[in-house]
Amino acid sequence: MRMAAPLLKEMVLNYIWIAFIVIAFIVGLVKLAFFGDYEVFPAMKDMLFAQAETAFEISLGLTGMLSLWLGVMKVGERGGVVNALARLLGPVFQKLFPDIPKGHPVTGSIFMNLSANMLGLDNAATPMGLKAMEQMQELNTKKDTASNSMIMFLVLNTSGLTLIPVSILVYRAQQGAAQPTDVFVPILLATFFSTMAGIIITSLYQRINLFSRTLILALGGMCVAVAALMWGLTRLDSATMNLVSVSIADIMLISIIVLFILAGMRKRVNCYDAFIEGAKEGFTTAVRIIPYLVAILVAVGLFRASGAMDALIDGLSWCIAAIGIDTDFVGALPTALMKPLSGGGARGMMVNAMETYGADSFVGRLSCIFQGSTDTTFYILAVYFGSVGIRYTRHAVTCGLFADFVGIVAGIFIAYMFFG
Repeated sequence: MRMAAPLLKEMVLNYIWIAFIVIAFIVGLVKLAFFGDYEVFPAMKDMLFAQAETAFEISLGLTGMLSLWLGVMKVGERGGVVNALARLLGPVFQKLFPDIPKGHPVTGSIFMNLSANMLGLDNAATPMGLKAMEQMQELNTKKDTASNSMIMFLVLNTSGLTLIPVSILVYRAQQGAAQPTDVFVPILLATFFSTMAGIIITSLYQRINLFSRTLILALGGMCVAVAALMWGLTRLDSATMNLVSVSIADIMLISIIVLFILAGMRKRVNCYDAFIEGAKEGFTTAVRIIPYLVAILVAVGLFRASGAMDALIDGLSWCIAAIGIDTDFVGALPTALMKPLSGGGARGMMVNAMETYGADSFVGRLSCIFQGSTDTTFYILAVYFGSVGIRYTRHAVTCGLFADFVGIVAGIFIAYMFFG
């Protein structure tokens, strides 16, 4: 009996996973029994197998990228770059991650992951994040339970702070937007509010003092930097802004690799051997996350295929209209609601919204803001926690979803301010 309470309290992902599947099944039965929809269960079956295959393909596709970046990280570790970053960021990260020893290499890994996310380099961010989780797991005294540092790191990832949303700008250009970059500043503002909310709520749970001089200077400096970037980029025309955004991301990506190699050469490290040693971990890590990806993607796929997501949106629209609030934003809600569950699903809904309403419509633009304001909370939880065998997530889901909620609300208000 003593084990039952922690299990009931802590296995949040388990309950959510079951809820998606059971609700999808019930909705399917209702559509079949009351509406004669004989296609719903075949569609759910097809989605079941398609999502399982997709999970494997995602893991397989990650293998090469994982091997590349884990190899690069190993060269950086041997060359002292990661330790140098750890020392540089030590004062700030010591406040946000108080249970990580001062100067520990995981600080550098966390910085590299967050930097890749801010530049929109998703494929580069994932292996760096997995590396950081492995290092934090080494410090974790309860191997099946998420530590405070892991949760703060996960929330910083799920809040999705993005300075340069390259992929969204590309999708808007493909859909014929007159000014593909017109959502750049709204996305930056929405994701900034989401990240700040994530830091605040997690700090409250973990009793971190946000009013320390170090954090005030760091967060204030970040606000100034974001404002300066916004001011500089918004003074450029659309074509130049696109070119500068993509160029910054690409240059940073290559610069990281070259910097690590040069640091390794300076330390007389055998860079090739170090790279191979790190890259070998890529395959085993990719294989480890397959079951977790299959579980989360299958549940989300069934929820979509059953029509439960459509029913949820229709219900929200009715409720919002009933209390007299403008419902123009409801058409973009599928992107917002899907984003915490599946990045690919949210991306598809964003594209669908632009195709249905127009890339330059209010719904089309708001869908892009939702896509860029937060990250895939449950996907990140499943992959990152699953990679190190974490079963009990504690307050990670609550904090992650709160950051998502703030990002959604901020996105709606910002969209009305810019495009309403």
